[in-house]
Amino acid sequence: MTEQAVLVIPARWASTRFPGKPLAPVAGKPLVQWVWEAAIRCRRMREVVVATDDRRILEA
Repeated sequence: MTEQAVLVIPARWASTRFPGKPLAPVAGKPLVQWVWEAAIRCRRMREVVVATDDRRILEA
């Protein structure tokens, strides 16, 4: 039996170097969506959560 984990993706709007980076478009999708889609394909993850400080990221 393999253990399953919860993966938390930090997605902060107010970054000093690149504010709004999680919503930066990459090939037609926000960056955070690419990360989330890759994470949910991992079989060892029981749950994937995006931890954010901004409603825009939550809605994306």
